[in-house]
Amino acid sequence: MSWAAPRLLFEDARCLVVDKPAGLPVHPGRAGGPSVEDFFALWRRGKNGPWAAHRLDQDTAGCLVIALKKTALLEAQSCFSGGQAEKTYWAVVQGVPDQEDGVIELPLAKVTVNRAWKMAPDKNAPPAVTAWRVRGTGEGLSWLEFSPKTGRTHQIRAHAAAIGHPILGDAVYGGGAGRLHLLARAIRLPQPEIFATAPVPPHMQAQMRECGHAEV
Repeated sequence: MSWAAPRLLFEDARCLVVDKPAGLPVHPGRAGGPSVEDFFALWRRGKNGPWAAHRLDQDTAGCLVIALKKTALLEAQSCFSGGQAEKTYWAVVQGVPDQEDGVIELPLAKVTVNRAWKMAPDKNAPPAVTAWRVRGTGEGLSWLEFSPKTGRTHQIRAHAAAIGHPILGDAVYGGGAGRLHLLARAIRLPQPEIFATAPVPPHMQAQMRECGHAEV
């Protein structure tokens, strides 16, 4: 499959935010293959870089911060590791929660079974905290907004499944099939100063409309 360059959601002299499509990894795998890095040459503003300042799952769409200067990369990474990055995710999940909002505090650790891995609850693992709220509901589905307070791998996917509402299309945590209905909707960093929002991707639009989102 050939990929077009991700659209730019934010741009200044130090950073970009691109709209990463679902299915395209940020970095190439061990066997190579397409990734966001294929487009770095288009965005280069000097001899070095650019660099991805953080990661998104291959199957997650939306806001990805790309640093154009090494100083901006270090500042952004400090924001992510220090919990200063404000991240908002939208997801379509299975079922309808009993309450309108909540906070999930469930430490997660990586477990491997038969060469496959996933994140699982583990009281001895580092903290993982996610706030969530219901934005709308449809026929057996809900549109949830997640605000992760920590940055553990697969945190939103594992936490959504833990409260009994796995993300639609999540084969790892929900036994689903098809495309993962998870969007990195917005990102805000204080240093470098960044704010961007991503549109709802095509594969999520019908379900988002069913759940009451009128802007797709």
